[in-house]
Amino acid sequence: MEYAAYKLEYMTTSSEEFHEIEDKPEERRRVRLNRHMKMIAQMAKALDDKNQRDFQSQLEQEEKHRLAETLDNDIRRWAAGKEGNIRALLSSLQQVLWPECAWRPVSLTNMITSDSVKNVYKKAILYVHPDKVQQKGANIQQKYIAEKDFDLLKEAWNKSSAEELR
Repeated sequence: MEYAAYKLEYMTTSSEEFHEIEDKPEERRRVRLNRHMKMIAQMAKALDDKNQRDFQSQLEQEEKHRLAETLDNDIRRWAAGKEGNIRALLSSLQQVLWPECAWRPVSLTNMITSDSVKNVYKKAILYVHPDKVQQKGANIQQKYIAEKDFDLLKEAWNKSSAEELR
């Protein structure tokens, strides 16, 4: 059965059942019926909206999987030999970011002290944080790159912090 036909049949059936309430003034029954019909329409709209969001999310996941092969190779190439080295990752971050990101390259000489590394790391995290990228209206490819870069930087930062504490 088509969704619109089902929705109409459900509303009609529900309203008929609802309309059969006895011992109530006609005006009150009509108001309750209208309220009931409005609630059913709101529920149907909410369900339609949810289904649309789920469908959009599914399409996005499929697109991410298609992009993953190409992008993973680029990201692996960028991170090769730099795993856990926060300074090296930060100084070459522009190699994997998209041009619209507006990340300015930072040289290794500007990250000598741990405070300067911390400042550059915090700035980089703001550029590649998945939620921030989402808010800026990034496309699927940019979201994927940001997510992977974020994970690599966070992992390197944790390793660097642990080594500093020793």
